[in-house]
Amino acid sequence: MRPILFAVFTLIAGFIAQQFLPWWVIAVIAGILSYIFDLKTGVSFWAGFVAAALLWGGYAGYLDFQNEGLLSARIGKLFGGLPNIVLILVTGIIGGIFGGLGALTGSLGRRLTAKRE
Repeated sequence: MRPILFAVFTLIAGFIAQQFLPWWVIAVIAGILSYIFDLKTGVSFWAGFVAAALLWGGYAGYLDFQNEGLLSARIGKLFGGLPNIVLILVTGIIGGIFGGLGALTGSLGRRLTAKRE
């Protein structure tokens, strides 16, 4: 249940933060929340990956829908004729990698600073 809650909080906080801050803030958000939630490293990476991939892929899909695919069609031509959906998926995967690595960093930071008994 905690990984799902972590992913939801990361998705919401990332959405709000990316309206005002640079693109890389998703990694910082995922790292801070991963530190707070104290998830295991593998779970933390995948939950951060899913949250950021949904955020970036969903937003890219939304923007593609809003401009009727004109911009993504032109960018797809630059990359050898890639379809719109491939560009959206690649955007989601890149965002997922950033979010997953940020969450992994937060989880490892928690392990590093934890009190040893």
